[in-house]
Amino acid sequence: MAAVDVEDESILASIFKDSFPDSWKDNPDFATYLSELSSFGLEKLSREPERLAEERAQILQQTRELAFSNYQTFIRTADCTQHIYRDFGRVEGSVSRLLDKLPGFGERCRGFVKEAEEIGASRRMNSLTLNRHTEILEILEIPQLMDTCVRNGYYEEALELAAYAKRLEKKHASLPVIQGIVREVRQSTQLMLNQLLQQLRSNSQLPACLRVIGYLRRMDVFTEAELRVKFLQARGTWLHSILAAVADDDPYFHITKTIEACRVHLFDIITQYRAIFSDDDPLLPHAGGQAAVNEAAIFHGWVVQKVAEFLATLERDLQRGVGGRLDSLLGQCMYFGLSFSRVGADFRGQLAPMFQRVAAETFGRAVREAADSFQEDMNVYTLIALPSVLGGSIPHTAAPGAQPGALQPPMALLDFQPLACFLNNVLTAFNDLRLCCPVGLAQDVTACLQDALKTVTRQIVAFHRAEESAFSSREKELFVHFCCSYADDLLPFLNRCLQVLFPPAQLALILGVPATQLHRYGGLGCIDIAAVLQPLDFVLPQRETLAPLAPEPELDIAAELGSLTFDTQLKETDPGVTVEDVRPETLPPATPAAHRDSDEQDEDTIQDEDFSLD
Repeated sequence: MAAVDVEDESILASIFKDSFPDSWKDNPDFATYLSELSSFGLEKLSREPERLAEERAQILQQTRELAFSNYQTFIRTADCTQHIYRDFGRVEGSVSRLLDKLPGFGERCRGFVKEAEEIGASRRMNSLTLNRHTEILEILEIPQLMDTCVRNGYYEEALELAAYAKRLEKKHASLPVIQGIVREVRQSTQLMLNQLLQQLRSNSQLPACLRVIGYLRRMDVFTEAELRVKFLQARGTWLHSILAAVADDDPYFHITKTIEACRVHLFDIITQYRAIFSDDDPLLPHAGGQAAVNEAAIFHGWVVQKVAEFLATLERDLQRGVGGRLDSLLGQCMYFGLSFSRVGADFRGQLAPMFQRVAAETFGRAVREAADSFQEDMNVYTLIALPSVLGGSIPHTAAPGAQPGALQPPMALLDFQPLACFLNNVLTAFNDLRLCCPVGLAQDVTACLQDALKTVTRQIVAFHRAEESAFSSREKELFVHFCCSYADDLLPFLNRCLQVLFPPAQLALILGVPATQLHRYGGLGCIDIAAVLQPLDFVLPQRETLAPLAPEPELDIAAELGSLTFDTQLKETDPGVTVEDVRPETLPPATPAAHRDSDEQDEDTIQDEDFSLD
């Protein structure tokens, strides 16, 4: 039977689908009607809508008659229901308000009871306070007294008040008044700490530093290691302010003043530190079994940092240029490092590479400028027969009044203005290098000079190619003289200058080889003349192999390099153009740049030759 019902329901669902709501399915009358409806025949089923319409109209008519005959009852029922609903709403609202006010009322009652208790306790406390007024007033004035002592510099009294406040805190830590007093005392203590640290950041001498560190130790706010760090930080801040006040416009002035300030003030700081702190036992364990702290390393690291900062400043100012006063600056830096050797911070070993690099860069720049100047001179140079060329070159002898054995520039170069100017520029670079000439620059200086000479050779070849087609026979002869003077006079003389700057005996001693074997190490104080002249082989005449000359006596560097320049003047006379005066211009000995004025610096300047032509 159940299977039949399920089957009927599936059939009805497939027929009517969504024609009626799902809620009707649970109505037994609806199911009965559907079953009855499914049993009707076609004719009865076709009349079913009319029957339903008639039944519906009949039911509506009966409903109207019922409502008409009993409408007063319905009205009274509705009015009664409305009144009852309204009364129940008022009752419910009153009950809700009452329930909302009951907790507040209870809380107010409890508050009243509590307030009454507090008033009673306060009355008893006021009575007790009145009896102890004098003692309480003394305690309450501690913060004000502490602040007055700190602001007036009475640190001994301030420390005593701080200690008394700590004892009060231990005894009465739970009292709000004591907590407020302790809090204000701590604020004054922090102000005192800032003032003491600020004193360390000023120009304080050793007695003042000792007092400040003593106060800081009694305050017990830093461990021993932290106290050392704070001291070094504060003194380092003061030193930095001193260095920052040095004018930075002139690099030489800036670095000399920096050296002076660091040498004086940094040494004072180190002396103060060693007088205040003891590093006899550098390993001090922390309380509680913590890891040991190497307090000596704190000071060592700070000194290393300050030396590194100074070296960085020195490097920066050297890169900016110090106007050819490297010797004076090196002397001051070496004296600075020597004075620091007494405190175990000798940094002179780090100065040599720095000055060597700057000297090499300065020399290289000067030599490149000399090569560029030679090119400009060759662009406007014309071969003119000078009397010295026409009548034979001037013998390579020392100028009148020159000391025997002095290193003199070849006089034959005066016939050729570009070569003389180039040599003068190179000798200027040699004279500047002489003031600060590390032996380690031998290879770099030689290589730099050789590259410049190769450039000069290429410019001479370029001049020949450009002017060869317009050369007369006499100009060709003069050009050959030009090249021969370059090969026979200028290049050997530059080699002799290099040997004066870098004596072969000294180089051999440093390298640990015999002086006779030094030639195997190419580029050490000797130009490869064959490599420089190789592009000019087609111009230079063939030379016969000559017997080797006797070695020249070694020359004193300081004395001989002073004459590595010459000043030439050609004065015009009635017969023609002659060389009237050829004299060496000896440079003054190197003096500390801090004591040389502008007039002395002008004496180091090498003048180019002044040629007058018919």
